[in-house]
Amino acid sequence: MKALVYTGAERVELRDVPDPEPGEGQSVLEVEAVGICGSDMHAFLGHDERRPPPLVLGHEAAGTVVAGPLQGRRVAVNPLVTCGVCAACRAGRTNICADRQIISMPPREGAFAEKLGMPVRNLLEIPADFPAEKAALAEPIACGWHAVRLAAPVAGRPLAEARAAVLGGGAIGLGAALVLAHRGVPEIFIAETNPLRHETLRAAGPFTVYDPRTDAGPAPGSVDLTVDAFGGAATRQAASALARPGGVIVHIGLAEAEGGLDIRRMTLQEITFIGTYTYSESDYRETLAAIVAGHLGPLDWTESRPLAAGPEAFADALQGRTAAAKIVLRP
Repeated sequence: MKALVYTGAERVELRDVPDPEPGEGQSVLEVEAVGICGSDMHAFLGHDERRPPPLVLGHEAAGTVVAGPLQGRRVAVNPLVTCGVCAACRAGRTNICADRQIISMPPREGAFAEKLGMPVRNLLEIPADFPAEKAALAEPIACGWHAVRLAAPVAGRPLAEARAAVLGGGAIGLGAALVLAHRGVPEIFIAETNPLRHETLRAAGPFTVYDPRTDAGPAPGSVDLTVDAFGGAATRQAASALARPGGVIVHIGLAEAEGGLDIRRMTLQEITFIGTYTYSESDYRETLAAIVAGHLGPLDWTESRPLAAGPEAFADALQGRTAAAKIVLRP
C-alpha cells in the first residue's frame, strides 16, 4: 500500500509499505480521510522525540473496515489504545492509562496510509453516508470536549453566563470554541495570528475573532474560561493575564514545554490551571455523536487533498498558506 512516511526534519515521502494484517481483536480499514494535526507538524519539524523517523504519522482518521470484525462498516477511529484494566481505565480516565499508545507514535504506525490496523474497540460506527472528512474531526474536537467538561465545574459561574477565550484557531481551538457554543457559552473570543483563517473562524460559529498582535481582544482579568489550544510561552502568558480572579485555564496545546505562566498572579487570584491530554473513551463517543447529529455545525472549515499531495500540504500548513482550520488528506 501507499503511505506518507516522515523521513526526517521537514520531509515526508509517499512510499510503498506493507499492508497491515488483522490480528486477534483487530480490524483493518481503508482510510478515507485523515487530518494533519499540530502534533504531526511538531514531529515534521523534528521537535518530537517520541516520533522518530521513519514513521507513518496521522491519527485523525475515518474509513471503511475491509478485514476482521465490522467488515463493511464505516467507522471513525479513536487512535488512543489503552489497557482497559488499570485503575485509570477502570475509573473512565483512559487518556491517562500508564500503558496508553497512540497511532503515529511507535510502536503503532499512523493513518497517513491507504490502510490501517486497529483494535475493534477503537472503531466507532458512523452512518453509511456520513462524510469521512467530518467523522475524522471527532479526534481533534474531542480534545476540546474533554477540556470543557473538566473546566465547567471550576469556571466560577455557569457556562450560560460565562465569557470564554480560545487561544489558537486551528482545529483544536475551533473545536473547543464549537463545544463552548454547544454548551451555551454566550461570548466566545478566538485569538488567531494567521489572518487567512479569520473569515473561516467567523463563519464557523458565533465567535469574536481577533489577532492578538494587532487587535483588541477581551480585557485582562475578564475571562471566566480560557482554552490554550496552542500551548506556547506566549499563549500561556496571555492566558495568565486574561483569566479573571477565580477563573480557569485549560491547557491543551503542546507547542513548547516551558515558560509563560504568571504563577504569582494565578496564586493571588486563585486561578485554576488544568492540563488536559486528549480525551476519555466516553468523550470521544459523545463528540462523535454530536458531530453526526449536527450539534457542532456544518464542519465545513476543512480542506481536502489527496494523500500524494501530502508533502505540499505539510509545507502549506507550516507556512500558514491555507485559510482552512484543518487540511484533510484522502488516501
